[in-house]
Amino acid sequence: MIVPRTRLLFWTAVIVLPFAFLAAVSPAAMDPSLIFIGGLFLVAVADAVGARKNLRGIGVELPPVARMSKDRAASLELRVRNEPQRKQRLRLGLPWPAEIETEAPELDAVLPARSEWSRLTWPCTPLRRGNYCFDRIYVEGESPLGFWAARKPAPVKSEIRVYPNLLKERKHLAALFLNRGQFGLHAHRQIGKGRDFEKLREYVPGDGYDEIHWKATARRGKPITKVFQIEKTQEVYVIVDASRLSARRVNENPGADSALERFVTAALVLGLAAEQQGDLFGILTFADKVEKFVRAKNGQSHYNACRDALYTLEAKTVTPDFDELCAFIRLRLRRRALLVFLTALDDPAVAESFARNVELIRRQHLVLVNMVRPPGVRPLFSNPGVSSVDELYQELGGHLRWQKLRELQKILQRIGVQFALLQNERLSAELVSQYLAVKQRQLL
Repeated sequence: MIVPRTRLLFWTAVIVLPFAFLAAVSPAAMDPSLIFIGGLFLVAVADAVGARKNLRGIGVELPPVARMSKDRAASLELRVRNEPQRKQRLRLGLPWPAEIETEAPELDAVLPARSEWSRLTWPCTPLRRGNYCFDRIYVEGESPLGFWAARKPAPVKSEIRVYPNLLKERKHLAALFLNRGQFGLHAHRQIGKGRDFEKLREYVPGDGYDEIHWKATARRGKPITKVFQIEKTQEVYVIVDASRLSARRVNENPGADSALERFVTAALVLGLAAEQQGDLFGILTFADKVEKFVRAKNGQSHYNACRDALYTLEAKTVTPDFDELCAFIRLRLRRRALLVFLTALDDPAVAESFARNVELIRRQHLVLVNMVRPPGVRPLFSNPGVSSVDELYQELGGHLRWQKLRELQKILQRIGVQFALLQNERLSAELVSQYLAVKQRQLL
């Protein structure tokens, strides 16, 4: 495709219009006017042919996979091939999605002479996590005289993977892994009634008879006790609810994240904590059915697999099916594990379904249930800023919802399931604190 540039329009205005007017006014000036106008036409045609030749041997390559983080400045690297190896000025256009913000929708570049490959960077900032694919890029080059711009689409195959931004969460959680007394928790190796054998030692008053190593006692002629340590390969699963209730905003601000967005970030942060503690970490997502399941393992490649399973997760306008979910967990997870649910149970029907079905798994696994506190859900008289009757009724409605959640918490507590209503800002920190408390108290 060839389009005229400003230079051609300028010379057309300078030559064609005056000479055409002159030929119309004075018949004697007809022949010179036609010569000038025809000469410009021939030069423009020759320049158009040269414009097509200028894009021969020009190709663009994008990385097959580019990884970025939400709300963090990044750049997309491009490699431009210049087979003629002559100096050229190009303009590149990429169909950026609305979810990725870029200051320059078009990129101007000058290819140096005597160089076949050139590397360019395109600054951008992703605004939403997800997967974004590109199948073409548009290339525009100048003609030799600058009268025309030749354009062509170049096929590419590239995808941008936008992951949750964990930088802010990890900064807030730094103190949890420092040995700073009351201000942080440090993961020491704990000796206790675990299941992994640690060592033998002499019997001390208070040791149970089930802890005595009878063969070693017979060999040494004195009581010998077995000492165990906490298992180093416990399984931790984060179960993320991607149903309709998770699509709600965590607060009333227009640009606030959804509850699902916070769930995904908190799940990955907990995965980092489990990796540091040496445990096995897994992911399970569900809505009206089980969507994705990544069995608990460890290592950087496994963490990347968990991240890839979560970064494209979107909420669906369906009611969660806890019947199928708990049946799936019962059948697939044979070993006792820590199950951390990230869901929303402020719908009475959903809460009743969860309380009924969690009975199927709570005896075999340790279950922790967490949800983000919905806007306005708090005890009555806890907001001193009420100034009108309408706001008073809103506070009363929030109190009733809070009371329902308190009743659900007591119901789950009676069957050994811990339920917590967490603030949005403290979600990741509270999850990690719960996990470390389970480790410290040896509840698994």
